[in-house]
Amino acid sequence: MADTSSTEEGPALPPAFTEIVDDFHALTQKDRLELLLEFSRELPLLPAKYAGDHDAMEAVSECQSPVFVKVETGATLDEPAHVYFDAPPEAPTTRGFASILASGLEGLTGQEILDVPDDVPHRLGLSEAVSPLRLRGMAGMLARIKRQVREGTAA
Repeated sequence: MADTSSTEEGPALPPAFTEIVDDFHALTQKDRLELLLEFSRELPLLPAKYAGDHDAMEAVSECQSPVFVKVETGATLDEPAHVYFDAPPEAPTTRGFASILASGLEGLTGQEILDVPDDVPHRLGLSEAVSPLRLRGMAGMLARIKRQVREGTAA
């Protein structure tokens, strides 16, 4: 497996994101889209405390579909954070991006999440398979996650 954790494209990725990026780059464009759809089917369920309660979550306005995100942080940036998404099943691309972020960020500390490069959506190699608007939606998800981490640990 090629090491894409630190490339000429930018700063290093966390190991889980490196593996995801490597998986996408090992495929043709058509198969990358299939992998994105596979991720969409693997989006973790919301915890009961957030299910049906979008007021407790933040809407991601950059997404064409109604997507909501919630980050639970520890008191400091050195503690693990947990990211939760709610995205409709009829929006598989959006769900796929949410699932990629959930998988890539799971178990990371707040600081490690803040250190994730903002260009992760573009590193997946999907620019020929999905629209720039959709990639902007994933970037919007990541930006909101980082803001919630900063706000959650500053409180």
